[in-house]
Amino acid sequence: MIKSRICEILGIEYPVFQGGMAWVADASLAAAVSEAGGLGLISSINAGTEAVRNEIRKCRELTNKPFGVNIMLQAPNAGEIASMVVEEGVKILTTGAGSPAQYMDMWKEAGIKVIPVVASVALALKMQAIGATAVVAEGAESGGHVGELHTMALIPQVVDALDIPVVAAGGICDGRGVAAAFMLGADAVQVGTRFLSAEECTAHQNYKDKILKATDISTIVTGKTLGHPVRSLKTPFSKTFAKMEADPNVKPEEILSFGTGALRKAVKEGDPNGSYMAGECAGMVKKIEPAKAIVEDLVKGAEKLLAGAPGLLA
Repeated sequence: MIKSRICEILGIEYPVFQGGMAWVADASLAAAVSEAGGLGLISSINAGTEAVRNEIRKCRELTNKPFGVNIMLQAPNAGEIASMVVEEGVKILTTGAGSPAQYMDMWKEAGIKVIPVVASVALALKMQAIGATAVVAEGAESGGHVGELHTMALIPQVVDALDIPVVAAGGICDGRGVAAAFMLGADAVQVGTRFLSAEECTAHQNYKDKILKATDISTIVTGKTLGHPVRSLKTPFSKTFAKMEADPNVKPEEILSFGTGALRKAVKEGDPNGSYMAGECAGMVKKIEPAKAIVEDLVKGAEKLLAGAPGLLA
C-alpha cells in the first residue's frame, strides 16, 4: 500500500482527493469517494450558502468517513461559507481563487485543516507561512481555472520549496499519473475529470457523454485576456467564447456576460451552450463506473507500477 503522511494527517485510507468541482462536487460524489477511502470534497458553488450546508449534512448521512469542502474565495458568499463550515463542524477545507489568510485564525481555532490550491512556488510559500496544513499544486493540464505552469515542472519545485505535504493535481487520471506524482515528491493526488464519470456524479448525462467521447485534443483554454484562463471541452460555446475574446471590437463585459452561468447550464441541464470544464486527460476516461472502482484503479495501478520500478534498472 502507498504510504503517505497526508493519510495520517487527514485520517483517510488512500492519498486520493476528489476535486471540488463547482456545481459537480456534491454530497453524492463526495460521500462515495470518502467511502472508497479517498477524500471527497463538496463544492461551495452549489446554489448558495444554505444549499452547501444541506450538502454537508447530507454527506454526513451517507458516510462517517472524513470529507471536506472546497471554498472558492472570489465567490460573493465566500465569507458566509467561511463561517458556515465552522458552524457545521467541517474539519477539512481546500480553497481556491485567492488567499484564505483573512479566515485562517477562525478556521485554525475551530481545528480545521486548510489546504489551499496553488499554481506557483511563491503562492505555495505564502500558504505555508500563514499555516496551511498542505497545498494542492495544480498544473495547467487541469480542468477549470488554470495557471501557467504545468504539472511535471510545478510539482517538484513546490515540493522542494515546502516542508508541508504537497498534493499533485492537473492531468492525473489513472495509476500512471498517481505513480508519476509520487515520484515527483507529492504526498497525494487530486483528481477531477476522472470522477466526472463516476456513477455517483450527478452531473447531466450529456456532460458525461462528452467526457467519454473526448480525445487528446478535445480541450481549449479561454479567458486568458480576461485574466481568468479556464480549460474546458471544445464546444460551440467555448469556440464562440474564443472568437469573441480574439475580436478587438468585443468588450470584455460582453464576453463575461456571455459566459455567466455557463458551467451551471452544462452540469445541471446538459445545455449545448454550457461550459463543459475538463482536463487534458479527458481522452483517457473511457467508461462510467462507481467511485470506488475509480479510487481502486488509481491506487492499485500506482502501486503496481511503483513496485515494478526496480525492474527498470539494469
